[in-house]
Amino acid sequence: MTSKIHTLLASAAFAVISTASFATECIAPANPGGGWDFTCRQIGKILYDIGQVPNPVQVTNMAGGGGGLAYNHVVSERNTDNDLIVAASQATATRLAQNAFAGMTADQVRFVGAIGADPGVIVVGKDSPFQNLNDMVNAIKADPGSVAFAGGSAAGGFDHLKVLMILKETGFTDIRKVKYIGVDGGADAITQTVGNFTQGMTGDMSEIVGFLKSGEVRALAVLTEERVPGFEDIPTAKEQGIDVVAVNWRGLYVPKGISDADFEAWGNKIKAVAESQEWKDAMAANGLAPFTKVGGDFQSWVDGVIADTVVLSKEIGVIQ
Repeated sequence: MTSKIHTLLASAAFAVISTASFATECIAPANPGGGWDFTCRQIGKILYDIGQVPNPVQVTNMAGGGGGLAYNHVVSERNTDNDLIVAASQATATRLAQNAFAGMTADQVRFVGAIGADPGVIVVGKDSPFQNLNDMVNAIKADPGSVAFAGGSAAGGFDHLKVLMILKETGFTDIRKVKYIGVDGGADAITQTVGNFTQGMTGDMSEIVGFLKSGEVRALAVLTEERVPGFEDIPTAKEQGIDVVAVNWRGLYVPKGISDADFEAWGNKIKAVAESQEWKDAMAANGLAPFTKVGGDFQSWVDGVIADTVVLSKEIGVIQ
């Protein structure tokens, strides 16, 4: 009898281990709280709630190196794990472009999907003479030193690059003459513009909502494919003739060594989350705009973003 009990217990333990080994894991490359943690917890929960995965998704926080520790872990230790997804964002792409992960490159993983984004915006003070994005661009072309921007990232970071992408798209090439002041976060950046210390602010929609509602600033453009729900009065850069999309997307990558079939399957699962009411509710509650790219389309898009970021980063001296 004792032997049978031991056998049953061992079988049960093996079953638990086997089940756990096939549970999906989502690595958030940061401490709890913040964008990457949100991505894993929200998408992971919805994947299970709508039946895209058989077991609840395990979230693992792996902070370090601005995402570099998790990236190295996936590449070196989990390259063929088809039950692993990892939270990513535009910050991931920018850091890879600028070689911030100690020599690791973007082609060592596969970017599988993005299903929401914090839209990039270009903002001016309420009394600014600029009435649209082209007014601002034309002023910079006439006198590059006449317009200074504040942003919540350091020089060469994503907020800075948004402005440079816009100017390059309009044919302005002397981008080192553009004045940019990097401050500690979007709140400080918008304060610079409200106080007329800078002529413009470059940041994300979530950073300016309160200032827009109070009438202290005006948004000249939102850098999305389409106007943002709830902010339909703000035109896109594209509809003003400047084909720039710059959003802090929330998405996922997977190990490079998984099969093409598994990669496409993950794309379909993420698309199902994007189409769910649960995700639409989560976006509305957290100020995100629709932004859905999955599978090979998303991978190609990220490749293009990284290539453009490399060019811009070299031009402004962030990398050699």
